[in-house]
Amino acid sequence: MPVIAPMPAARPTRVPNQRDGADGTSTVSASGTTVDHLTETYRAHYRSLLGLAALLLDDTASCEDVVQEAFIRVHSARKRVRDPEKTLAYLRQTVVNLSRSALRRRILGLKLLSKPMPDMASAEEGAYDQLERDSLIKAMKGLQRRQREVLVLRYFADMTEAQVAESLGISLGSVKAYGSRGIAALRVAMEASA
Repeated sequence: MPVIAPMPAARPTRVPNQRDGADGTSTVSASGTTVDHLTETYRAHYRSLLGLAALLLDDTASCEDVVQEAFIRVHSARKRVRDPEKTLAYLRQTVVNLSRSALRRRILGLKLLSKPMPDMASAEEGAYDQLERDSLIKAMKGLQRRQREVLVLRYFADMTEAQVAESLGISLGSVKAYGSRGIAALRVAMEASA
């Protein structure tokens, strides 16, 4: 971790302007990292810092945001970094810290999202469903035994007519006859109860 010195309170620092320096570049006083050094660090290590962020985060946009924010923070604190050679270490630590913060915000956001209501019927719909189910069971009990067996195996057990015939030991024609008569009787019983 880089050594960060507290800001000197007694000695005011002079903010350079574009007229400073013959080549048009401005620099900061000898104490701390210079703007030129930070610019060179940016050019040389931007991709490696982006790779570091990519290992910690999952999308490119967030990685770029984190690395840019790290450079902004280091730029604003460049006077406090005593050893310019530790600027990269300071940047790396800032990228890691900002990545952690981004992940924390995401996790908190996911926790605070309202959870969708389950797809359940209302109490009223549930009561109607129960009444219909009770009416159906009562009507099924009123059918002949063979009709009831054919309908239960065919529609509730989801068997084919051939499978029903084999299970009950009757012919395929008998299954069709019991099934059609059972449905007709069931329809009449359900309409009478409604």
